[in-house]
Amino acid sequence: MLALGSSLGTQFLDSFKFMANNTGHLLHDTLATLALSGAALGVALAVTLPPAVWLGHVHRGSGFAIRIANLGRALPELGLIAIFLALLGLGFLNVMVALVIVGIPPILANTFTAVDGVDPEVVDAARGMGMTERAIVFKVELPLALPLMFAGIRTSSLFIIGASPLAAIAGGGGLGEIIVNQASYGFDGVLAAALWIAALALLVQGLLALLQKALTPKGLKVRARATGERAPRIDVGVADAERIAGIEAPAA
Repeated sequence: MLALGSSLGTQFLDSFKFMANNTGHLLHDTLATLALSGAALGVALAVTLPPAVWLGHVHRGSGFAIRIANLGRALPELGLIAIFLALLGLGFLNVMVALVIVGIPPILANTFTAVDGVDPEVVDAARGMGMTERAIVFKVELPLALPLMFAGIRTSSLFIIGASPLAAIAGGGGLGEIIVNQASYGFDGVLAAALWIAALALLVQGLLALLQKALTPKGLKVRARATGERAPRIDVGVADAERIAGIEAPAA
């Protein structure tokens, strides 16, 4: 046991030596991973936010939204890449589409739940003031839903960055090329690239947290400080989907 612990400790230290000796290579692959992950997150946001906000605003389709979210979580990233190899071939586009599918579920679930959960009395007051539906969405519902929406975006970014090393098997580049190529880079190189992936995920989380803080309305910050509340992450599971679907079925 002691020998195993000593060996693991040596390999861990060797990974830092690999970082020192191959900093340029790691930075190059990190930029490739950032480009891939950023593109996937951007497309996921563009595809998911409009329908999720609209469904939350009209309070319809909760079962549909949550089932789609759970379906996306159930799909294996490696299987998606293999499927798109036949459709899109090797390269950036194949992996990006797979990562988009990976990133959609938390954005969809959190955004729908956040907008749908805005206090109805606040929305009714806005209508009573003569605000249009579009103004209600952009000036009332979205600002109030922003903390929970950002929780979904941050979770999505973690999923995407965590799955990005799989890009290497389909020619997507990035740090995954080191992780899947132990024969060339050794275990210390694999471990070093894995540590950089973890650090990159934490860095992106921190940056998104700062962006969330900057965009959150001042009133919500004051209320949170006064009550000690923290914005929770909405994580809707299969049981919730079945429960909501069961409620909606009689209504239909």
